[in-house]
Amino acid sequence: MTNSDRRVRPTPPAHYHAGSGEPLVLLHGATSSWRCWESLLPSLIERYEVFAPNLPAHAGRPGVRPLTIDGMAEAVESFMDEAGFGTAHIVGNSLGGWGAMELARRGRARSVVALSPAGGWTPDEKRIPAIFHAMRRAMTLGRLTLPAVMRVPALRRNLMRIVCEHGDRLTTEQALVACYDALACTLMADLPDPMIAQTDPYGDLRIPILIAWGEHDRLLTTPRYSAPWRALAPTATWHTHPGVGHVPMFDDPAMITDTIIDWVTRATTTQRAS
Repeated sequence: MTNSDRRVRPTPPAHYHAGSGEPLVLLHGATSSWRCWESLLPSLIERYEVFAPNLPAHAGRPGVRPLTIDGMAEAVESFMDEAGFGTAHIVGNSLGGWGAMELARRGRARSVVALSPAGGWTPDEKRIPAIFHAMRRAMTLGRLTLPAVMRVPALRRNLMRIVCEHGDRLTTEQALVACYDALACTLMADLPDPMIAQTDPYGDLRIPILIAWGEHDRLLTTPRYSAPWRALAPTATWHTHPGVGHVPMFDDPAMITDTIIDWVTRATTTQRAS
């Protein structure tokens, strides 16, 4: 085991909580942890009180199995209560984006930024579970070689192509964190059950909602998985982030940081004026 491997293998804290200002909740995607936001945190905590929890069944956190979107939203509500957040600006990626919308439905969001939200599929969805199972098999079989493989930028980019366009921009440790988080995720064992819960249309939630898709999202491809969200969230503002994949924080943390700050600033200004 290399020094890099030793640093990333321990189970991370169950959440991150720092900063001051407007409350901001960050929700990661399936198989990930709050650590996917680490590159954004230094800039965000200068402006906001940031709370980023590990979702149930992720990164060592227990969860009711199988995890449903309702169960996940209820859990995050309890995490927010413990953090002292009644409402907050909520940013989520993939599963976290879907969860952010559900929290908005429950009245817990001041604004939402949903980055490639999950959930835009039919009850018989097969493609996404197949991709996750294949990823898990590959990582399980190759876990002993992961530290060596992820040290090579070209291999890092190729092996992480399904989640980001520029895996070579990640450090070895960041790539290993993503892999070990995925291996620790018990949600993977329950697929496709968590995919079955369908979302009712959100209508007008009366808060600013931004739905943004990565130009090169290879996991939740457009328009297959984005088009249903146009019907689910008809009042949302839409944006395409250029040059990035499904987890845009990995590809261009500065651009995603700016997106969050801009949207929260707009929402806060509008709400104070009303």
